[in-house]
Amino acid sequence: MAWKFEISGLDGQCQLFGVNIFRCRWKSTGETARVEDPHYGQPRMFHVYEAEIGGRVRRFAAGEFSNGIWGFYLESDQ
Repeated sequence: MAWKFEISGLDGQCQLFGVNIFRCRWKSTGETARVEDPHYGQPRMFHVYEAEIGGRVRRFAAGEFSNGIWGFYLESDQ
């Protein structure tokens, strides 16, 4: 499964799935995702999480690009 960049932003201030993702409880899946930095094209390994949002379990990969700057990726069919 490929991962597609969705959003980046400051710690505590990212909107994902229509909510501030930092206000949700994240559950680690124990998986990692190989993603590409959207600005520099460098490969990175981010952890994969699940969160229940609006009654649905949502999966995403997340990690820090730099101190306090987070990136979020969603699974893609491509």
